[in-house]
Amino acid sequence: MDILNFIFLGFKVGLQPVNLFYCFIGVLLGTLIGVLPGIGPVATISILLPITVKISPVSAIIMLAGIYYGAQYGGSTTSILVNIPGEASSVVTCLDGYQMARRGRAGPALGIAAIGSFIAGTLSLLGLTFLAYPFTNMALKFGPPEYFSLMVFALIILSYLAHGSMIKALIMAMFGLILSYVGMDIVTGRMRFTFNILDLSDGFGLVPLVMGLFGISEVLINIEQTLSREVFKTKIKNLLPTLKDWTTAKWAILRGTIIGFFLGILPGAGPVISSFVSYTVEKRVSKTPEKFGTGMIEGVAGPESANNASAQGAFIPLFTLGIPPNVTTAILLGALIIYGLQPGPLLIQDHPDFFWGVIVSMYIGNGMLLLLNLPMIPLWVQVLRVPYPILFPLILLFCLIGSYSLSNSTFDVFVMIFFGIVGYLMRKFNYEGAPLVMAFVLGPLLEQNLRRSLIISGGSFSIFMTRPISAITLIIAFLLLLSTFITNMRKKKPSSEEVI
Repeated sequence: MDILNFIFLGFKVGLQPVNLFYCFIGVLLGTLIGVLPGIGPVATISILLPITVKISPVSAIIMLAGIYYGAQYGGSTTSILVNIPGEASSVVTCLDGYQMARRGRAGPALGIAAIGSFIAGTLSLLGLTFLAYPFTNMALKFGPPEYFSLMVFALIILSYLAHGSMIKALIMAMFGLILSYVGMDIVTGRMRFTFNILDLSDGFGLVPLVMGLFGISEVLINIEQTLSREVFKTKIKNLLPTLKDWTTAKWAILRGTIIGFFLGILPGAGPVISSFVSYTVEKRVSKTPEKFGTGMIEGVAGPESANNASAQGAFIPLFTLGIPPNVTTAILLGALIIYGLQPGPLLIQDHPDFFWGVIVSMYIGNGMLLLLNLPMIPLWVQVLRVPYPILFPLILLFCLIGSYSLSNSTFDVFVMIFFGIVGYLMRKFNYEGAPLVMAFVLGPLLEQNLRRSLIISGGSFSIFMTRPISAITLIIAFLLLLSTFITNMRKKKPSSEEVI
């Protein structure tokens, strides 16, 4: 009965005209940036973060969350029609989606992607609705040692699942921690790493940092690339899949939903890994795996369901534990802290209107996305023709205005430009920004829980091993590091033939 009362409270908040408006703006922008290759939800949320400071927290998160899960919808359009993933999680959709378009089946491919995404998103939200309380009750048993260990585990598993070198990912995580400690010490009040620069007394701002790392660097990287965007010329018809298509794709949608939801909860996994795992599973269970890559509808339905389910599932650890499982939710965690809200087990109890309002808005947003993605596909095809020489200067302008307007400080503009150059160099040398941002956001919380743990134990580090949850978490993190070290040593070890 309590759940029903809270859901009614959520509808009361979510159906307010202002929140409906921000929900629509969020999913519309999410679909748009999903359609446009080269611009992702991380960069968009970073750019729009300064604007959200002026509105209520619930409206702000409703819009930013809409951008995140809306981008998963839009990415499939570009993958199917242009063979270029609009969003990283739609890379796998290119394999069979584009081949379906070439065979004159662009309509069913786009239709199953949109409907599968809607089903997966809705089922994931049901999971989020009913699993929120169990996770919260579990989190209430956590003390400072458990939170410290969980944050360490989140950083290590994110580095472990990084696309490139784990060593590079760990370096970025350490760099993010160092950046988070610039400014005033939270206990002693002394200045750290400020080099007598007064503007650094409050540390680096999250907004200019992420706008530089993801907004400015994205523009700089794309400027030097010649990306061909030739839209496949075909009549888009029969958007509703046939009965045969449904029979073939229904289990792929269900499997993709389950895979995406549970991988979305895990730190470091996210929509990209979920879509790859889903595609692999569909290929394994198929009676004709050799046909994958030639236009199999399961190869579109599974991954598209998985990346949407993953995006929704990521909000469980963010809201209930205060642990972001990926870089986008790390930025959302930073935004919540800026708004004066502390994600964790007390968020649902202290701010039920916020929590349930955001959850219900996601149900509404999923419905809006279905309406945006099916009837308006011809419009999104036209959006694909927007020239980059017009698009990129506008992004730079929004970044400059956003970083300055937050506190009317030119120092923030220089910080954004500096991290834009840093982000560009990181991309050039294959260093990922996700571990850096997550470490930057979690850094103060990590330090706070470490100090609290040591105060409880009288300065003894044994507290992290005498508490079962903390010990198990740290042991798993250590084993992940050890496995990576052993793997690297085996790669470096010369074979017997090379020695001879």
